[in-house]
Amino acid sequence: MRDTARRAPRILARCAQVALAAAAVADAFRAVAVRDHYLHPTVASLHRSGSVSMIFFDLMTLAIVLFLVWLARSRSAAQELSPEASVPSRGWTIGAWFIPVVNLFVPRRLVLDIGRASSSEWEQKRGTTLVNLWWAAWVAHAVVLVVVGRMAPGSMAVLVVAEALMLAAAVLLGLVIERVTSALPGRPS
Repeated sequence: MRDTARRAPRILARCAQVALAAAAVADAFRAVAVRDHYLHPTVASLHRSGSVSMIFFDLMTLAIVLFLVWLARSRSAAQELSPEASVPSRGWTIGAWFIPVVNLFVPRRLVLDIGRASSSEWEQKRGTTLVNLWWAAWVAHAVVLVVVGRMAPGSMAVLVVAEALMLAAAVLLGLVIERVTSALPGRPS
């Protein structure tokens, strides 16, 4: 077993979790600022919504990069632990997130495959349920944002539901990261 499998990507996992939490909180502030500008368009509200949106964009970009690097390293470690397991290729592990329509189904499956390969106890620890809850919150957030948001732009109810789903998805993804990382054997780093 190589050093990659022995050392689970714990520091990277923590960084991804912190970035996800920060991005989710920034998204709530961004949504409020954008709604405020939509309802009361002024130069000040435009500046405020633009500034908060840029902060959110930067934090979300950081969270995405950290998450994908963590996922790729977790995939490598899981593959080393279980060479016979069905683990996606490195390119597919990252690329599936960027292909329209595919990114609505395949990434969930990839995370499940990595979790199963990382530990034989994955199913017993309800890892599948956790991944399914995260994915449902994430997809529901996207649907509310895109579909319902267009039907009722500026709606406070839509804003609250979308942001609640975003926060739930971030918390659940943080738990998924924790579950997968703890399933990989290794010493704390």
